[in-house]
Formats: sequence, C-alpha cells, structure tokens
Amino acid sequence: MSSTAHQRRPSHSSTHYPPLSPSISRPRPIPPNNPPEPPLTLLHSTTSPITPFRSASRDAMHTQHTQKPKRKWYKKIRVGYGMYNDIRNRIPWYVSDWTDACNYRVIPSTWFIFFANVLPGLAFSLDLIETTGQYGVQEVLLSSFMAAFVASFLGGQPLLISGVTGPITVFNKTIYDIFENKADGPNYLHFIGWTYLWAAIFHWIAAVFNAVQGLKYVTRFSCDTFGFYVAAVYVQYGIQVVTRQFGQTSTPSAFLGIILAILTLVLPHYFNSVASSGYINKHFRRFCADYGMPITIIAMTGLAYWGRFDQYVLENGMTLPTTPTSFQPASDRPWLVRFWQLEGKWVGTALPFGLVLFILFYFDANVSSLIAQGSEYPLRKPPGFHWDFFLLGITTFIAGLLGIPAPNGLIPQAPLHTASLVVIGYEDTSSSSSTTAIDNDNTQESSSQERERDVQLAEMENGQSDGLRRTKSHTQTQTHANGLTRRISNAASEIRRPNKASEDSSAKSKHKIEERREVPVAVVEQRVSNLAQGCLCLILMTKPFEHVLGLIPKGVLAGLFWYMGSDALLTSGVTAKILYLIRDKRATSPSEELHRVRKSRILWFTIIELIGFGATFAITQTIAAIGFPVIIMLLVPLRVLVVPHLGFTEEELGILDGAVASPFTMESVGGSI
Repeated sequence: MSSTAHQRRPSHSSTHYPPLSPSISRPRPIPPNNPPEPPLTLLHSTTSPITPFRSASRDAMHTQHTQKPKRKWYKKIRVGYGMYNDIRNRIPWYVSDWTDACNYRVIPSTWFIFFANVLPGLAFSLDLIETTGQYGVQEVLLSSFMAAFVASFLGGQPLLISGVTGPITVFNKTIYDIFENKADGPNYLHFIGWTYLWAAIFHWIAAVFNAVQGLKYVTRFSCDTFGFYVAAVYVQYGIQVVTRQFGQTSTPSAFLGIILAILTLVLPHYFNSVASSGYINKHFRRFCADYGMPITIIAMTGLAYWGRFDQYVLENGMTLPTTPTSFQPASDRPWLVRFWQLEGKWVGTALPFGLVLFILFYFDANVSSLIAQGSEYPLRKPPGFHWDFFLLGITTFIAGLLGIPAPNGLIPQAPLHTASLVVIGYEDTSSSSSTTAIDNDNTQESSSQERERDVQLAEMENGQSDGLRRTKSHTQTQTHANGLTRRISNAASEIRRPNKASEDSSAKSKHKIEERREVPVAVVEQRVSNLAQGCLCLILMTKPFEHVLGLIPKGVLAGLFWYMGSDALLTSGVTAKILYLIRDKRATSPSEELHRVRKSRILWFTIIELIGFGATFAITQTIAAIGFPVIIMLLVPLRVLVVPHLGFTEEELGILDGAVASPFTMESVGGSI
C-alpha cells in the first residue's frame, strides 16, 4: 500500500499535475489496441478496464451493520458532499486547464463551436423573437457569453458547451402563448423571472442534497432517444425557417432561401466525406474536418450577395433581425427585470413552471455532460456534475434577472466540441508489437526510458505542444503504477532509438507508421476554447459586428439546422439499430455485436425508443408542450423498471444498452447501473 501511495504522488519534473483525490484516484485508461474503425468526429465507444469504486463502500457498510446500529435514512444524506468532492477533485487541475490550451487543436475547435453554437441559438430564437417581441439577438448573444464565462472560470466540466437550445425556446414561447390572450395576465418577463428563480432554487437544493447521483440510472437508451428527438427538432426548425419566409418575403426571395439552405446542408457533408476518404494527404483531410462548416457558412452568405441574388437577399425578412444600438435589449427596455414587482397570485403560479424547467435542465444539462465525456474520448481529468448543476442554477437565476433565455447544455454541440479537440495518433500493428507487462518493482529503475517510449508510441499531428506531450507522459506513468498492460510497438520504438537505426530503416519504419489506422490518443482538455467562443459572442453584440451578423440569410441558418440535425441522426444509436435491421447480413461485419442479439429483441428495443421519441415530439406540437420535459424524464424509469421485464436477456440488454460514460466519469455520481 505504501508503494502504491508513493507512486501516486506527482512527478518532480518541470511540469507536473497533482494526483486525484482518494475518491477518484486513477486516471482514464488508454484505449485498447486495435479499436473499431473510428468515424471522423464521434468515435465508437471503448470499454474502460477500471471498475467502479464499490468494494470499499461495501466493506464499510458491512462493518457498520455488524458493529453499530443502523443509522436513520436522513443521517446518510451527506449534505453538500457531492459538490465538495467535485471541487476537491477538480482544483488540482485548474492551472493545467489553462496551460494545456497551448495546442493547435484549440484554434479550429473555437471557430467550429462558435458557428455551431451562436447561429443555431439565434435561429432557434427567431420564432421567440418574432412572436413575443420581448427577446432579440442581443439577449441570445449575452446568454451564450454568460454560460461560456461561468463554465470557463468556475465550471468543473469546461468542455461542456451551453447556450440557447430548442427546448428552452419552446418552453418560453409556450408560456407566452398561455398568457397571451388573458386580459389580466402577468407581465411576461416578470413571470419568466419568477419561473427561473423557482427553477434555480430547485437546482440548488438538488445539488446540495446530491440528487445529481440519479445520473447513474441514465443509460444509452435515454440518451439515444433524447438525442434522436433533438436531431428531429433541428430538422423541423430548419423547415419552419424556410417555409415561414414565404409569408415574410416575396416568392423569389423565399426560393433563394431554399437554395441556400440546400447548399448549406450538402457542402459540410461533402467536406466530411473528403475528410474521411483516403484522398490527398491527412493534413488536408483534417483541414476539411476542422473548417468545412465555417467555410460553408461564409461562402453561402457571400453567394447570397453575388450577382442577381443581391436584390432578393436585401428584402426585409430575409436576414437576422438586429438592434440599432450596441448592448441594447429588445423593445428598449432596461436590462434589469424587476420581477419582484409581480403580483403575489402569479408568484405561486410560476412555481410549477419552475419545477418543469428544473426537470428539463436536470435531464438536458446532465445528459449533454455525459455525452460530452463519453467513453469514446480518452479524457483523463475528473468531472464535476454536482458543482456544475449548482452553477447552472446561478446562471438560470441571472438569466431571469436580465430577461434573457436561460442557457443550458447543448446537444450535439457539447460532444462535437470534445470531438474537435481529439488528438489523432496511430494504432499499434498486431504483427509488429509485443506485450509488455509493467511491474511496479521494475518501473522505477527505467522510468524515464519508459515514459519517453510511451509518449512516442503514436505519431502525433504537427500542432501538438510540448505541454500536452508531458501531460500524456504523466498520465501513462500513472497507468504504469496501476500495473496496466500495454502493447509496445517495435516499429515505433526502433524509429525513436537514436544511434541504433540508419536513415533507410527510419524511412521504412515511418512508412509502416503511415500505413497504420488513425485512432484518438488524447483530448486537449482546457478552458480557453469555450471562453474564446463566448467572447466572440460578446464581440458580436457591438454594432459593427452585429451588422455583419445581420447579413447572414435565414436560409443559411435553415441549412445549418438541417446539417446538424441530419449529422446527429446519422450517428444516432437509434439509426444504427434501424440500419442493422434492414441491412443484408452478408454486408455486416462478422464482429458486429448485434449478431448476438435476437432480431426480434433489436426490433422491440428500437420500437420502444421510437415510441419515447414520438411521445416527446408529439407533445411539443400542442399547447401542452410545456410538459414535454416530464415525458423526457420518464424515459429513465421506463428503462430501469419496465424494459428488463420485456423478454430481454441480461446479455442482450448489455449489448443494446449500457453506460454512456466510462466508470472513471461515473464515479462522480456513484457509478452506473
């Protein structure tokens, strides 16, 4: 035990990172060798060899039962323990969250997530802006900046992207529709302010009493169903944007919007196809993956003002509405909403609305956090679910105070942000590798050689910084201390041994490395990309840049909706099962895990997911749309209490469903079911 504790102490090199607390004492494992072929961005899941921390708690409970009387249930609730544990585990990494940003991956990630966050947020708010007249572009931009600022400086999960989502715009618009025709109805912004305040109080209570641990029951079933719903909402909103233009502009202008939308849909998919192909070289392909979507937005906006299109795009209603002055909210109201002046009878009425908003954010924000920290990403820093949920209550309260839409975790932007920060290396070839067991007794003698060899196992891309190399070395050293087994590439070792390889052998080894498949080897975990894209939103609030923002045609925004929605649908777990059912068995891989599941069970499981999606989508099309978060939340007990009794074997459920994140991440909420 003493040797293990000694090995967990930080390295005495020039750059080191402190160890995790005892509750999360082990780093994320390195993904196993020879993983399945990864797509360009969202990679397939890998299974972590680390088991959840359960044995110690079981032993302690057993001792407690045998030696002491059973404690009352209320004494078992450790108030604030989840937040305290998150802060204690995350603080040692705070400095590295900023220093690790010295990496090229941060630059394309910032631009990508900026366009993927602000433009859909503005497009989502178009209906809210045009219907209520209480919100404008300035409010949406300020909401995005506030969320990024809080997450970057105070958040426990800085990779999580928050902003204005489709569900919150549906929620706010439904409240407006309910009270719109009431003669003695409440002041809209005052009522929203109290709704947000009640929701914030529920957030704080849930965080303090560790209610976020309910995430242990959230599996891929709930996430896939909710993600499928969000993707469908993106497609629906894109259709609404282009069809609404037929009543706002002339017919030629409306058809121009459709042309721009279709081109904006197709071009990013074309860039992704080039990036995933084997043509040209890897640097060009990576460039297409990083900048394909921003280039498309800029190019399609310029196309709208080219040639004879100019006269149509300049019509009223063709572009985003903007305010005449900088940092000025809609309808020339003051920024501070005096919601405490609301009549007392409406304060109590806002309580159930606040509870519904709390349910929505509990599921939406935490699920986006889980997906953004999924097991397919080689992350190494601990999460902070309880603390971030407490911060979400603060930002919700501030949003009500300023009269802006409440920011929330974004799907699919949050996982796409993590995917854009993945550093790609090369897998080891089974033909030229040997298995080396790292023993604790032998690591201290040759620790420096082992670190150097492990850091250089993969051919990292050109933009990688020395800081990230040292980070990877430190992580792998900790992995050795836990006695993990690594496959060491002989080819990679030979090319790194100076004075032992000639120029010809080096060229031959490099050629072998180029032939290996690219796999994720690290993620640039930092706070700068989120903060930078938030600051860009703040810059857009100034008059010159808001004018540029106002030049973007609505058709381009509709195409962006279609692209993000279709991309999410194509990578959805629900879609994967549907495609498996209709695909010829001879065209599927022999190693496909679904082969071990009866097709009737796959069909039944998929139907249940589609029923959950259909119920959620259907209710949002009615006046009862305010209750759609309840339908979403019911997916969790449906999976835990009902699905296991519908004829599935334990092995089949293990293949069809499972934990979203790795055990390392789920330790923060007490493991997973």
